[in-house]
Amino acid sequence: MSVFTAHTTETAPAAARRAVEGVRGRFGWLPTPVALMAESPQLLAGFLKANAGFEQTDLTPLEQEVVVFAVATTNECHVCVALHTGRLTQLDAPAELTAALRDGTALPEPRLEALRRFTLAVLDHRGAVPDDELDDFLTAGYQPRHALDVVLGVGAYTMSTFANRLTRAPLDPPLTAHAWTPAV
Repeated sequence: MSVFTAHTTETAPAAARRAVEGVRGRFGWLPTPVALMAESPQLLAGFLKANAGFEQTDLTPLEQEVVVFAVATTNECHVCVALHTGRLTQLDAPAELTAALRDGTALPEPRLEALRRFTLAVLDHRGAVPDDELDDFLTAGYQPRHALDVVLGVGAYTMSTFANRLTRAPLDPPLTAHAWTPAV
């Protein structure tokens, strides 16, 4: 039994209703993780605002997905991995890239691999990335701004992955084709 409620537009706290409606409009359905996050209108608003900011960074959509996958696989969020696998499909990402992101293994494209490794370093070192790892990221062609954009993505998706795990968010039927289980 869960102590968390999967809200609808009608049952969500008033302060969360507009956000819930907006997400339902964007997806065409209300993802259960959002319905669960709606219990805290501030968390839902904070995640949506951070995610919107992350989507506006100079990182390409594919680069953004690399960051999301590094966070989602590290934090073992089956919902985020499934949802963002669908996003990779929309982006026509190569199958080998998608597989590597889901498996948490080296990416076939060196620049994207440098981004993945840097994101993992941000997570592993809680932001205090060693100079050599930052240098590797910058040598791959990224700018200091991109390092901070990664921090924004890590923050946004740490909120999401932690909330999804805390609430035991289930995988919604539209995502079952992309189900994921962490490697043992």
